[in-house]
Amino acid sequence: MGGKRKKGESDVVGVGEGEEEQQQQKKRQMLPSLIKNKEKRSAVHAKLKHEKKLEKRKKLKARDAAEKRALELGEEPPPKKIPRTIENTREFDETVCKPDDEELFAGNDADEFSSILKRECTPKILITTCRFNSTRGPAFISELLSIIPNAHYYKRGTYDLKKIVEYAKSKDFTSIIVVHTNRREPDALLIITLPDGPTAHFKLSNLVLRKDIKNHGNPTSHKPELVLTNFTTRLGHRIGRFIQSLFPQDPNFRGRRVVTFHNQRDFIFFRHHRYIFETKEIKQSNSDDKKFKDAKDEKIPQEKVIARLQECGPRFTLKLISLQHGTFDTKGGEYEWVHKPEMDTSRRRFFL
Repeated sequence: MGGKRKKGESDVVGVGEGEEEQQQQKKRQMLPSLIKNKEKRSAVHAKLKHEKKLEKRKKLKARDAAEKRALELGEEPPPKKIPRTIENTREFDETVCKPDDEELFAGNDADEFSSILKRECTPKILITTCRFNSTRGPAFISELLSIIPNAHYYKRGTYDLKKIVEYAKSKDFTSIIVVHTNRREPDALLIITLPDGPTAHFKLSNLVLRKDIKNHGNPTSHKPELVLTNFTTRLGHRIGRFIQSLFPQDPNFRGRRVVTFHNQRDFIFFRHHRYIFETKEIKQSNSDDKKFKDAKDEKIPQEKVIARLQECGPRFTLKLISLQHGTFDTKGGEYEWVHKPEMDTSRRRFFL
């Protein structure tokens, strides 16, 4: 009746479950977001951050030790883990260009940019503004004129864009660039390829002018080298050729100017550099063990050529909003591609 009950398996399980619950409660208590005191919260956060850093360092040391052990034993080191990024986990896209795509390369010979890219004609660019210009607009345009060879600036005035297109066609211009401004800041570029289009509308952001770049260089009048990277899809390939048609295809390598359009996650980053070659002296000790054992090491200066980049500016980021057939037409124009909010269903979906 009143005998003591022996500890059964159910009691052991209950104790184990209780310990797990206590550990989980401790973890919850350790979360900085649950601590109301600001000083204590920041101290706990710093402690957790330090612990994570120590764990990461231990893993790195263990990996280096495993690689060293494998090399000593003549075995293959363990394979390095590839970090998961948004780029290498992107959604499958059927429009990604392949090197053996004959249809794509056949279309290149018949598109609107083939005459410029085959050097049959030289690009001639007309740059203008929207009707309401801003303070930073002219500064940005003057830097565009120094970047793009054979570019000419014309004041917009009250002229309609269709009349400007007709005038540019009669004067043998190959492209028109319209710099749009909003609240005293350039915020968009409209680029029209002449005589028959297409027209691309880009959103412009993160503009940094040359004067605001630390230790910037001043560009020369040489024709720049053009670098286009990561335009992998069919649409990206077309936009790459579109941008390429703004620049002449015979760069002056002696000028050491480089213009880069780097596409990453459908943002096109623009950079303008010049590369510099410098010679630096390296002091190297030269000692002969047989003859000069007790003598001091002789320091012989040697020269080494070092290449580096100097940014000329400006910096800005472009994002494609639309690509329209033909020249600019807001009412009856047909669009090849338009970016819509409902297309942004995943962070791992890219179009360029």
